[in-house]
Amino acid sequence: MTLTGQAPAALPVGFKRHLRVETVSGEAVYLLSERGTTVLRGPQVELLAPLLDGTRTLSAVIAEATPVVPATDVGQLIAALARAGLIGYRDPRADSAAAAYWELAGLGSAGVEAAVGMTPVHVVALGRTDGEAARAECAAAGLTLAPDPETAGFGLVLCDDYLEPALAGTDARFRAAGRPWLLARPGGPEVWVGPVFGTEDGPCWSCLAQRMRGHRSSQAPVRHALGLRGPVPLPEATLTAVRMMGLHSAVLEALKWVAEMRYEGQGAVCRLDTRTLRSTHHPVARRPQCPQCGDPGLMAARGRRPVVPVSRPKAVAAGSNHRALPAAEVIERYRHLVDPVTGIVAGLRPAPGTPDGLNRWVSGRNLAWRGTSAEGLRSHSGGKGVTPQEAEAGALCEAVERYCGTRQGDEAVTEESFTGLGDAAVHPDAVQLFSGRQYRDRAVWNATHGAMHAVPPPFDEGARREWTPLWSLTGQRQRLLPTSMLYFGQGPDGVEHAPWADSNGNAAGSSIEDAVVQGFLELVERDAVALWWYNRLRRPAVDLDAFDEPWLARTREVYARSGRSLWVLDLTSDLGIPVMAAVSRHEEGAEQRISFGFGAHFDPRLALRRAVTEMCQLLPPDTPPGEPLARRTDLAAELRTWWCFQTVQNQPYLLPDPLESRRVPSSYAYVPRADLKADVAAAESVVRAHGMELLVLDQTRPDVELPVVKVVVPGLRHFWARFGPGRLFDVPVRLGWRQKPTPYAELNPVFLFV
Repeated sequence: MTLTGQAPAALPVGFKRHLRVETVSGEAVYLLSERGTTVLRGPQVELLAPLLDGTRTLSAVIAEATPVVPATDVGQLIAALARAGLIGYRDPRADSAAAAYWELAGLGSAGVEAAVGMTPVHVVALGRTDGEAARAECAAAGLTLAPDPETAGFGLVLCDDYLEPALAGTDARFRAAGRPWLLARPGGPEVWVGPVFGTEDGPCWSCLAQRMRGHRSSQAPVRHALGLRGPVPLPEATLTAVRMMGLHSAVLEALKWVAEMRYEGQGAVCRLDTRTLRSTHHPVARRPQCPQCGDPGLMAARGRRPVVPVSRPKAVAAGSNHRALPAAEVIERYRHLVDPVTGIVAGLRPAPGTPDGLNRWVSGRNLAWRGTSAEGLRSHSGGKGVTPQEAEAGALCEAVERYCGTRQGDEAVTEESFTGLGDAAVHPDAVQLFSGRQYRDRAVWNATHGAMHAVPPPFDEGARREWTPLWSLTGQRQRLLPTSMLYFGQGPDGVEHAPWADSNGNAAGSSIEDAVVQGFLELVERDAVALWWYNRLRRPAVDLDAFDEPWLARTREVYARSGRSLWVLDLTSDLGIPVMAAVSRHEEGAEQRISFGFGAHFDPRLALRRAVTEMCQLLPPDTPPGEPLARRTDLAAELRTWWCFQTVQNQPYLLPDPLESRRVPSSYAYVPRADLKADVAAAESVVRAHGMELLVLDQTRPDVELPVVKVVVPGLRHFWARFGPGRLFDVPVRLGWRQKPTPYAELNPVFLFV
C-alpha cells in the first residue's frame, strides 16, 4: 500500500484537506471540493470514512476498522483511495487552508514547505516600485530572502515597464548565476505578471523585449527627440488597491514557482485589466537567434546559403491558389505569431469600411512604408481574397514579410566598396532605375513628391558600405547588393542609409518555392503596370463573362450595388505572363473616385482574381450621400486629387482600347503545372530568355519559420516613378504599342501612389 506524500508512520492519515466529507447512510460517501463532487459507494467505505478524519495514524485506522471489515479489504480500500489522490498523511502543524490550496494544485504541503525553505528569493525593484513592500510581502508569504542572485534560488523583479533598460543587466546577472526569475509590473491600470525567465530552453528577457519594441515603433520619433535609451515614461495611473493587488499577484506567482508548482501560464505574460477584471495570457517564445540566449549567427548563415528549390506539390484544397498550403492551414500553422504583446503581428481584423461581400483584412503598420500613415493606401499591412480566410492569411503573411524584411542587426553583411567587390556586386542603379535627370533635380523633386518616389543621392562606387549576398538562380552563384536596399530600417549606426529598400519583390509563402514564385510575379506585375501607366497606353479589355467565375459574379454585384462600374485591362507584356489591372469608378456624381488593383500569375484566372480582389484594398473611404470626398481633410493631397478630380475622360488610358479584341482565357498560352518547383523553373526560363538575372535572398527569420524571400531581377521596373533608360521606353516600341519611345517630358505626370 502506498500513500501520496509518504511520511513517518506516526503521522495521522485522512482525506485531503480540500475535501469536505459527508456520509449519507445507506447511499454513499460524498467528497465535495472546488473541483466538484466525488461519490464513493459501498458499505465498507461508509464504515471507513469516519476513521479517515485526520486524527488517526494508518495503523490506528486499520485496527479500528478490522473488527468490522476484513484487514485485507481495509488495506485494499485505503490503497485505492491513496491511488486516487483522495487521502494522504497529514501534518498537524500545517495550516489547513494552505495545505488544501497546495493539494488542489497537486502538491503536498510537506513538499511545499521543504521546497520553500531551500529556495531563497532575491527581490529587485526598479523605477517607482516599492522594494521594501515586496520583501515584506515575500516574508509574510513564508519565503526567505536572499541578498543577491548568486545566493538566491529564484528572483522576483518588479518594474514600471517591461522595456526598462535596466532589465538587460538584471537578466544578465540572473542568467550568469543560473537562476530563474519572475518579472512583474504591479502598478498601472493593467497589472502584468510573468513570465518566468531562465528556464531550460526557455526565453530570456531580450527575446520578449525584441517583440515588444516592435509594437512600440510609434514612440520612436519621441524617443529619438528626447535621447531616451528606453521607452517614453508615461504618467503614473494607478491606485493603492491596484498596487497591492499587483504586488500580491507577483508574490503569489513567486511562491508557486518556489513551491515547484508548474503550469503552462508561467511561460507567458499575464495581463489583468483592473478596470474590467479581464485577463489575457501572452506566451513568450525563445528566439533561436537571440544574441543573449541563442545563436546570433543563424540569420547570417541562412543568408549565405544557396537557395535550392525542391519539389513542392501545389495544394489541391479549395482556395489554395497554386500555393503549397491552403489559406486555412497557413492561419492554423502560424497563428501563434499574432499577439499584441509577444507576437510579430499585433492583430488581424477585417478592415473597417470594406463593403459587404468583399474581403479585406489588416494587420498593423506596414514596416516598409517610409512616409506617414496618411500618405498612402498601403501604409498598413493587409490582405485580400475571395474568402475571409484568404484575406486573413494574406494579412498575416504580409505582416510577417515586412517583419522579416526589417533590419535587426544579424543579417549576412560584408563591408566593402562596389569597386572592391568586383563582378560579384550588382550596381544599385540596375535595380533602382532612376534617370540622370531625377538625380540632377533631386532636391526639387524630393521637396515636391512623396517619400515613396524620393530619389536617393547618386551612388558612390568607391565608398565602403554594407553589402548582403543574394543567390542567383539563373547564374548559380552569389551576387551582392547594398544591405540598405534589401532590408527596411536603420543600420547599426541608427541611420537609414541610401540606396533605400522598398517592398518590390518581397514575399512570404507556405514554402520557399511558393515565396519565390510570389515575389517574382510581383516584379512581373509592377513592371507591366509601369509600362502601361507611365506611357499612358490603351490596353485591351478582359472579357469577364468569358471567365465565368462564381466569385467574380458575386464581386460584380457588390460593386454594382455600390453604384460602381468594374472593368479589367490586360497589361501582359513581352514577358508573356498574364498581368491584369482591375478598374472601378462611381457612375454618378462629379467625383468618379477611380480605384484599381493589379494582379499577375502564370494562370490567367488567378491573375484576374488577384487584380479584382486587390482593388477592394484601394477603395476610397465612404462619405455620407451627397457629401464630396474633396472635403475630407484627413486624406493625402495626391489621394484626394485622384479620387475627386481625375476621371476616365482626363485619364483615358484607364479605359480599354476599343480597337483591340477582348481577352478570354484561351488568349493566354497557359500550361498548368502541379509543382511549385516547376513554376520556379518557368520563372528562371523567362528571366534568362530576356537576358536578365533572377536573384533571391532568403529572409526567413529563425523565430518565424514562415518562409520569406526578397526577389530581385535587375532591369525590371518598379511601378513607382523610376525614369531611367530601359524597358520603360523600349518595350512599348518593341511590342508595337508605340511607334517611338515616350519622351521624358510626356511621361504620365500622375505617379502611382499605392
